[in-house]
Amino acid sequence: MSDDVRNIVLGVVAAGISAALGWIARTYLWRRKLRRKQAFFGLPENSESLLVVNRDPAAAEPAVHRFDVFALLELSALIKDCGAHVQMITQDAAHQGFGERTEFCVGGPGSNRRMVAHMAAMLPGVRVNIDPEPGPDRGAFQIGSERYRMDPGVTEYVLLARLTAGERRETRPVFLFCGQRAITNQAATRYLARHHERLARKYGSNSFVLLLKVINSQAYGPDVVELVADVTRTAQSALPAAAPRTGHRAG
Repeated sequence: MSDDVRNIVLGVVAAGISAALGWIARTYLWRRKLRRKQAFFGLPENSESLLVVNRDPAAAEPAVHRFDVFALLELSALIKDCGAHVQMITQDAAHQGFGERTEFCVGGPGSNRRMVAHMAAMLPGVRVNIDPEPGPDRGAFQIGSERYRMDPGVTEYVLLARLTAGERRETRPVFLFCGQRAITNQAATRYLARHHERLARKYGSNSFVLLLKVINSQAYGPDVVELVADVTRTAQSALPAAAPRTGHRAG
């Protein structure tokens, strides 16, 4: 074998080894990233999860608002990426405990009975005004002593929460998307999809409750979202006996 042929063969072998090592490294990093994502969402391979669908309170017949449908589609994609399965049920058909399967619950207490139960059990420091009558406090959040009013289409708020009950390692989390309007529910699911890696690094398997502000949804839809505060401690503590009526608006 001549020197030229030998050099060509050695070059091909070296390229093949480099390609194989690169593939192995990429596969390892991809699998590690997937395992972290599965751990954060409580969705190991082939596990079961629950999607609780709210109803559109403005519709005469049982229906789901189109922005909530978009939110459900984004959550379904996250679940599929983890290699898990999903069962979708309506808010009035969810008669079971939590912790056995990861649950994604979409919609505020005015449109989702399941959300009412979760907030009463795990977020005693949060109240949502579900009075259908028009007024400045319609849809307002009270979190501890603070009140957050919405200006529809301009400034709206949504709670994004990851909650666990008990200390068993196998306990699955409940994710809540509790918004003042349907478009804010979608904004929260999109925020989770975009930032779950950062949230996993910060909180790990611990519970958290984040207050998000959706800005100018009438122009930007669910895309422009700001983190207002981590309200975990306040939301999980009982409301003060007499909370001052402070308010938050745009500007």
